[in-house]
Amino acid sequence: MLSTTKTRSSAELMHLEDQYGAHNYHPLPVVLSRGDGVYVWDVEGRRYYDFLSAYSALNQGHCHPRLVEALVEQASRLALTSRAFYNDQLGPYEQYITEYFGFQRILPMNSGAEAVETAIKICRKWGYESKGIPEGEAKIIVCGKNFHGRTTTIISFSSDPDAKASFGPYTPGFVSIAYDDLSALQAALETHGQHVAGFLVEPIQGEAGVVVPDDSFLAAAAALCRKHNVLFMADEIQTGIGRTGSLLGVCGNCTCGGHCERQPETYTRPDILILGKALSGGMYPVSAVLADDPIMGLIKPGQHGSTFGGNPIGSHVAVAALEVLRDEKLPQNARRLGRMFRERMRKLVEKTELLSLVRGKGLLNALVINDSPESSTAWDICVKMAENGLLAKPTHGNIIRFAPPLVMTEEQLMECCEIIEKTFLEFDKA
Repeated sequence: MLSTTKTRSSAELMHLEDQYGAHNYHPLPVVLSRGDGVYVWDVEGRRYYDFLSAYSALNQGHCHPRLVEALVEQASRLALTSRAFYNDQLGPYEQYITEYFGFQRILPMNSGAEAVETAIKICRKWGYESKGIPEGEAKIIVCGKNFHGRTTTIISFSSDPDAKASFGPYTPGFVSIAYDDLSALQAALETHGQHVAGFLVEPIQGEAGVVVPDDSFLAAAAALCRKHNVLFMADEIQTGIGRTGSLLGVCGNCTCGGHCERQPETYTRPDILILGKALSGGMYPVSAVLADDPIMGLIKPGQHGSTFGGNPIGSHVAVAALEVLRDEKLPQNARRLGRMFRERMRKLVEKTELLSLVRGKGLLNALVINDSPESSTAWDICVKMAENGLLAKPTHGNIIRFAPPLVMTEEQLMECCEIIEKTFLEFDKA
């Protein structure tokens, strides 16, 4: 029996993962045992700033007391019923989240990949039963360098060889175009015509290196979809829940808080909205697909579901997570601190030839290293930053993504900027 009291060192714990776990991740050599707000501690007691937030799942910070309370309270009362029965948390959650985001219906799921798979199924069903696409011939347009998950269907339209190679045969029915390229989208819509059911897009491509599209791209893409009777699907798993300085990435620059004050000129309303990660504040796997009756109403009993989707714990915690987002004005804080971070990093770019640029929106940002994607420079810098008390990870070789919890204060952000600058300048001299 595994002892829960024995104290193990970081080296011992990393060895256990290496010996008994599948080698499907390459984590930084840090073993974390506790978190609070923007901080985490390793098993030896060293404190770090978390500048990754579990890939934006921890927008509300580590172990937010309101979320811990919600989790413990519900877990001690009723954890799971499956959807064979009603439970007293799902209906109130469904009402709350649909009103919160302005949609008529939700289909609750667990992981982000499950939510994307769900959206794909709903989109195809709409294509066949509402648009009239011949059965089996529906196409969905996607963007190159996307990251929507790792299921077999999703990797079928990935351009990342690490995610895709040796996992075929692949699922057909997807047309890939360049990201942030309206002419490519228009050409695909015109070429494939009545066979296109939907366009799936990330408002910002996070895994690709925090690639921010042109300000007009999302609105213009949605307009093209409407013109061609195609569903516009926004994957907001990483960009949603306040991360980009707005409630959703598709909100543009609107001044939204919890209940979004969406200005028509900046808000691009998707036909299908996909949420996950920070929807539960990192407390529990919760994801969601939202749409209106003409789309969601096509799903009938027995056609799609999940044993854990819509469970009482997830439902209760998700409501608390959205309340925290609203009450603590986290989107507004992300917008303000994000501008400060990019301004500070632009000054750093001018001080060192190691960096070529900073880009991002809200508190989803990236520094591009002036080196090839095949180099170890970004990784080595992240290791040095960890030694200096800040945790971040490279993406695509020469890019470092920075995504701290949205509860961060200005004072904490400035301290983190000092750590980042110190690390880069020391590395530059080495």
